[in-house]
Amino acid sequence: MTRLVVVGNGMVGARFTADLLAADVAGRYRVTQFGAESSQAYNRVLLSDVVSGTRDLGSIMMPQLAHARLETSLGSTVCEIDREDRVVVTADGRRTRYDQLVLATGAAARVPDLKGLGTAGEPPRGVRTLRTIDDARGLAAASMNSRSAVVLGAGVLGLEIAAGLARRGVPVTLVHPAPTMMERQLDEASAGVLADAVLGLRIGLRQGATASGIVADEDGIRQVVLSDGERLPCDLLVIAAGAIPSVALARRAGLVIDRGVVVTAGLASVNDPRIFAIGDCAQPPSGSLGLLAQGWSQARALVAHLTGTTVPADSVGTDDVVRLKAPGLDVVTMGICGTRRPDLPGHRALTVADSGAGRHIELVIHRGRLVGATCIGAGPIAAQLLTTYTQRTPLPLDPLALLLDRSAYDLGSAAREEPEDLCRCNSVTRARVLDAVATGAHTVDEIANQTRAGTGCGGCRDELERLLSRGDADAATVKSL
Repeated sequence: MTRLVVVGNGMVGARFTADLLAADVAGRYRVTQFGAESSQAYNRVLLSDVVSGTRDLGSIMMPQLAHARLETSLGSTVCEIDREDRVVVTADGRRTRYDQLVLATGAAARVPDLKGLGTAGEPPRGVRTLRTIDDARGLAAASMNSRSAVVLGAGVLGLEIAAGLARRGVPVTLVHPAPTMMERQLDEASAGVLADAVLGLRIGLRQGATASGIVADEDGIRQVVLSDGERLPCDLLVIAAGAIPSVALARRAGLVIDRGVVVTAGLASVNDPRIFAIGDCAQPPSGSLGLLAQGWSQARALVAHLTGTTVPADSVGTDDVVRLKAPGLDVVTMGICGTRRPDLPGHRALTVADSGAGRHIELVIHRGRLVGATCIGAGPIAAQLLTTYTQRTPLPLDPLALLLDRSAYDLGSAAREEPEDLCRCNSVTRARVLDAVATGAHTVDEIANQTRAGTGCGGCRDELERLLSRGDADAATVKSL
């Protein structure tokens, strides 16, 4: 039997282990999984919802896998890898042998060098990041007594945090070093529409501004100092300045490190074929997007490699879809979008700008297919475009019809017979969810346990609730079978 050790019990590590044991029908692998956090796996993507108060901590917990060939050790930090002896060593001295080792150590919050913040020891009271469940718990508690807050960074996470704090009634200011927010996904025009929506939530905005330091006293932070000299009063500072792959363990073991653990196309370390890396800590030849879907794709690919199976066609996700989950802000991007998109021959863009209504939609089209889209303030259209994009559905002769007529998506009986993904993060069809309901799933969590629907970005959980409601004809029909 092959001894496999997995270091990391986050969303990618937990998914990898569950998929491996499901695919390993021959019973070849015995798995030991270490998680540095003491809690069971949880949905890190939804931590900002805990901050906003739209979800509680219990609702983002993921089922803890129980399996005869799995030993899970929570609250146990692996601090050393002995590659010669093929052993991992935990902080309490436990030694565990491996034949193969998977690193899923994730990433840590990047904290910029701010004058007054210090580089060692505990930061001043009121300075926080959002990366773990303890961070979310602490930030939600801090918001209850905060008089004013500053959020550094207006990427996806920073916007979600700022909107969540505003929803809790905390006056908040966003500080972002780039001229526009979400610059990886949005161009200047679409970012301008988003800026208007942010200001409409009474969130202060400083774009093209850099924080240079903080002012704190014995009671905690008091001000954030910008590089132009402006001082922003606050008693809560949340740093959302990106993430740094957690590679200290791999570096100490002598693995090749660049930004992340450098791996081959097969996700093996380039200088140790017995060690693999997936998720935020990995640096594959194609580069890292820092998105959960990419980590899940890597987990599926590695499972297929280790078990000699193939990735099921219906489980191949889309790695480049970004959905902003912020109260009062509606942004979805996919594929080719933003200021960094390539100017490729044969690509054409169709843009509908309606800034007065807070809407901006752009389609990027190539050879009759949707290869990218940006949707702000257009939720129903974004949902339809996402289906078109992920299923690679042929477009109407005039793609403008996609935005003007919902029937443009009706491409005939053959298309209607294709399964419709209800949960696109996990490629779970509506039919599969209805089957789960028919076999006894009565809550969203029970559906998630059976199908994984709702355990990704969480965008489909409202639809799952509607499916379970008495007024949903499909669910009622299935329940009566």
